[in-house]
Amino acid sequence: MTEPRLGVDFGRVIHGGAAESGQADTAFLDGDAEEAMRSPATAGMFETLPGLVDRFDGRVWVISKCGERIQRRTLEWLDHHDFYRRTGVPSQNVRFCRKRADKAIHCAELGITHMVDDRLAVHTALRGLVPNLYLFGPQPTTPPDWVHPIATWPELEDEITASWPVES
Repeated sequence: MTEPRLGVDFGRVIHGGAAESGQADTAFLDGDAEEAMRSPATAGMFETLPGLVDRFDGRVWVISKCGERIQRRTLEWLDHHDFYRRTGVPSQNVRFCRKRADKAIHCAELGITHMVDDRLAVHTALRGLVPNLYLFGPQPTTPPDWVHPIATWPELEDEITASWPVES
């Protein structure tokens, strides 16, 4: 059995500028660099992700779909918010792709066993590849039963803990 590995999307999962409203984060995507750096993390992320990093023994990757400009901005935001030190995610564990479905390439290469993303289209591309799929945040419709709907970071931690108890 492969060691459990966690993949986490950036936009509307780690970075939460619009997670509650379900709208695009215009400050991060379209604002100037200063506005983008001021835009917030998703509520509970900095409190919860470090425990998940410990649980996964550091095997956690940020896997994000974006263009080159937003890729640079994402890396700047992660640095600006001291993300790596605060969460324990290694700085080399950040991956980018240009199409949502291409997250499957990273997940296959990394052996991701648990993936958190706010887009059903991503989970559809990962279905059958990643055994534990978590659809994060508000959704316009009821998700299919093969994906776990997750509203918050604490709920994500509870779901992972319930499905994967740590042996003493």
